[in-house]
Amino acid sequence: MLNYEFPPIGGGGGQAHRALLQEYAGRSDLEVDVLTSAPRSGVFMERMADNVLIFKMGIRKKNLHLWRRREVVEWLLKAGECHRRLVKSGDYDLVHAFFGFPTGWLCYRTARRVPYIVSLRGSDVPGPNARLKLEYKILGPLVFKPIWRQASALVACSEGLKSRALRFLPSAGIEVIPNGVDLECFHPAHDASAPDVLRLLTVGRLSMTKRLPLLVETVELVRGQGWDARLTIVGGGALESSLQRLVSERNLQDVVTLTGRQEGESMPEIYRQHDVFVSASIQEGMSNAMLEAMASGLPIVTTRCEGVDELISNNGIVVDAPNPAALAAAVRRLADDRQVLRAMSQSARKKAESFSWAAAAESYLQLYARVR
Repeated sequence: MLNYEFPPIGGGGGQAHRALLQEYAGRSDLEVDVLTSAPRSGVFMERMADNVLIFKMGIRKKNLHLWRRREVVEWLLKAGECHRRLVKSGDYDLVHAFFGFPTGWLCYRTARRVPYIVSLRGSDVPGPNARLKLEYKILGPLVFKPIWRQASALVACSEGLKSRALRFLPSAGIEVIPNGVDLECFHPAHDASAPDVLRLLTVGRLSMTKRLPLLVETVELVRGQGWDARLTIVGGGALESSLQRLVSERNLQDVVTLTGRQEGESMPEIYRQHDVFVSASIQEGMSNAMLEAMASGLPIVTTRCEGVDELISNNGIVVDAPNPAALAAAVRRLADDRQVLRAMSQSARKKAESFSWAAAAESYLQLYARVR
């Protein structure tokens, strides 16, 4: 298995990979070598289980949440050498790559020796990502398409992402295996009493695609209309400083809290301390954070993007117009009617129960057997 990012580096793609490995750990019918990255120089080996060995190629990482072009090239060079050595010496049945690029490029180069499948995660599929427009334009036809065509299987993590991928390469055969969530770790708070303040939460990489200024403006608008609401932004990334400036300029220091990146162990309690999960993302494969929020009993208020239709029914509100007024109206609906909020909270947990990492792991194992 290959992945250019793995916790603590990156976001949902690495977290999903780790969750899948935890399902594989201890299986007597499966041996897995993982090749990934580390945020400091050196080569590291970790054994997650008797049957799971992780090789980490260290790079000079400036930001855990943002990949610079130089860092991608550095990882490709270091990991490429290790990958070729492993393929040459190991008796592998197949390679499973997370992200079509850059990770999929290594598999493409060794496709004659061993077949590979690619898990498409979101940023590796051309679409409305402002930061990656140049990469999509240059690498799309020259690199992405050959990698996809050579793969023995392509997997999207949502129907929405599959649709985006088919717009890029209509001839591709793409399966869908959705993300899962740890239902024991993430669960609703035991105290279901209605709070005096509506506590909003968003979780994710602080990048342009998340449109976080919209959420800051939304909570400001909601408060200006007479509702007491607070917003917590959990995550790190390139926009942290600009968001702090925006909060300061709007004099919202007591209303909007930026926590920075939080360790995974602290996240379940953070979800349980809030009432509603909000998102204004331009694109997602399938949001791990949204699934975790649902499992924790949080209704969702979100703008429309990939993966949303599969997650939101009677457990949240999907806003078609990505503007503060529309988001504020959705938040006010929950603030006005706590009975609706409670009903959506119960529906959120029930909906999350249909997504499990065990089911995702079983779907991948069946795919491995077909490819092998």
